[in-house]
Amino acid sequence: NKATAAALKLLIQESKVPLLIDADGLNILAANKTWLAFLPENTILTPHPGEFNRLFGESKNDFERLQKAIESAAKYKCIIVLKGAYTAIISPSGQVFFNCSGNPGMGKGGSGDVLTGLISGLVARGISALNAALTGVYLHGLAGDIAAETLTQEAMNAGDLIGFLPKAWVQILQEQP
Repeated sequence: NKATAAALKLLIQESKVPLLIDADGLNILAANKTWLAFLPENTILTPHPGEFNRLFGESKNDFERLQKAIESAAKYKCIIVLKGAYTAIISPSGQVFFNCSGNPGMGKGGSGDVLTGLISGLVARGISALNAALTGVYLHGLAGDIAAETLTQEAMNAGDLIGFLPKAWVQILQEQP
């Protein structure tokens, strides 16, 4: 939709704070690649491999995709949350963090929306974009692991991730020294 694309372009041009761009926003960026240069510093992009390929080009394998993600995060001064079996969070400085939480039961419609909401909420609380991405990805996966233990991977859905977030928070807080 042209109006949606125009709204995203205006948001990118006018924003003084990092943005979080997912789903259709990523598809709009892929169709307008020159806009990437104008993203506010520390903007968070959350592509799955297909969205990543549309944004930054096809990759022969996971290693090449990760190399492109590192280069792209540095070039555009953004944080890339490359979703997958072991989600990679790439900082603008080239640091790569692999998430160890989560399971295949999370590969269902709406799970990415839960992640986007969680990271956005953390940024809104004043947490830095990188720390929000790291914390959000881990919490999201941990809630998925708790949901799978209770409901099974086959039966869980995106709404269950939200329902198990309080238990994930409690678990993290109990692990603190």
